[in-house]
Amino acid sequence: MKYLFSLIMLLLSYNSLAAPEAKLWPFWDASNEQSSASISHEQWQQILDSYLIESDSQTLFQYAKVTDVDKQNLQNYLSELSSLDPRHFNRAEQYAYWVNLYNALTVNLILENYPLKSITKLGGLFSFGPWGDNIVVINSKKLTLNDIEHRILRPIWQDPRTHYAVNCASLGCPNLQSKVFTAENTQQLLDKSAADFINSVKGAEMQKEGVQLSSIYDWFNNDFGDNKALFQHLAKYRSDLNNYSGEISFDYDWRLNE
Repeated sequence: MKYLFSLIMLLLSYNSLAAPEAKLWPFWDASNEQSSASISHEQWQQILDSYLIESDSQTLFQYAKVTDVDKQNLQNYLSELSSLDPRHFNRAEQYAYWVNLYNALTVNLILENYPLKSITKLGGLFSFGPWGDNIVVINSKKLTLNDIEHRILRPIWQDPRTHYAVNCASLGCPNLQSKVFTAENTQQLLDKSAADFINSVKGAEMQKEGVQLSSIYDWFNNDFGDNKALFQHLAKYRSDLNNYSGEISFDYDWRLNE
């Protein structure tokens, strides 16, 4: 019986690593391109300024140091975002909204369950992490982190750099950026996020046997294309990967980014 349970858990964990498809939720595919209204992310910026630190190629979040006051400030920020209808804003403002919301929700989720070794320990008994759990309500719609990433961000914008923008609170993940996303800085920050990741060992590391890439490029190969297209993408930010044709392996570090 113990063996059977372990086998079931192993299979569930394996299946959970299969990346969700980018499948549009049509309700959110609307915008007001005439709108010049902006959304304030000042409270989120203050949190990042207070608790995000740089260590080599990593940005680490000091979860243990977050004060009760700042925990409440983060809750207030999330409440403000969830009270908005993002469809009333233009696309640039929307993208920043969804990325900042995703990242702030993830940090808040860790804080609510801290201490823990990995975000993968959260979620239901038979789930690998909390990404499929309802976590926020917007326009009376319950949303999960998977909804935000795979049913809104990926299918609407169809930009593989989104994978560098959303952060899963893990060491293997692209860095949580020290600046909030805004309609004005998104393109610059996406390129910075991509360059930071691809030029780090967690993104791409040259080894004797070949190149070890982040598992992100394996899980989301539909977004990056075949090997030729993938290395064309990587070479935009790292010239030594141009026209690479050797062995490829994948790895990911799920330990908490603290």
